[in-house]
Amino acid sequence: AIMAVGKNKRISKGKKGGKKKAVDPFSKKDWYDVKAPSIFNTRNIGKTLVTRTQGTKIASEGLKHRVFEVSLADLQNDEDHSFRKIRLRAEDVQGKSVLTNFWGMDFTTDKLRSLVRKWQSLIEAHVDVKTTDNYTLRMFCIAFTKKRANQQKRTCYAQSSQIRQ
Repeated sequence: AIMAVGKNKRISKGKKGGKKKAVDPFSKKDWYDVKAPSIFNTRNIGKTLVTRTQGTKIASEGLKHRVFEVSLADLQNDEDHSFRKIRLRAEDVQGKSVLTNFWGMDFTTDKLRSLVRKWQSLIEAHVDVKTTDNYTLRMFCIAFTKKRANQQKRTCYAQSSQIRQ
């Protein structure tokens, strides 16, 4: 019988380059405390991870402009505001603390869904507002038509002429 010519595959089954040592990515990271602006009751809102300063990559630069979303209930210790989400943006790093500024407010999706009903008109509007301390805010407004007290008809729609653009 003629033997097959070639390498015996089972013998030379060594790994090329040897086994690489698995490096834990968290060993190169530091924890920073996230601080809310002074207008809120709770100042400590949590912690965030960032890769340590190494060479030209500075840790504090990696933290800046991060946006954190926090429930207003947590910020004010008041559960009535649990559906409002406050967005805070990292502006400055002092030691191991990250200082934030207000970056927006939103409703939780379940709260928005609970507001929208059938048989009524939903009216949305937005406007850009400049505050006295020179901030520009974009305000979004959502409104719904409401049945009158003595109304029989089950629908309550607004005519397009009643909704000003």
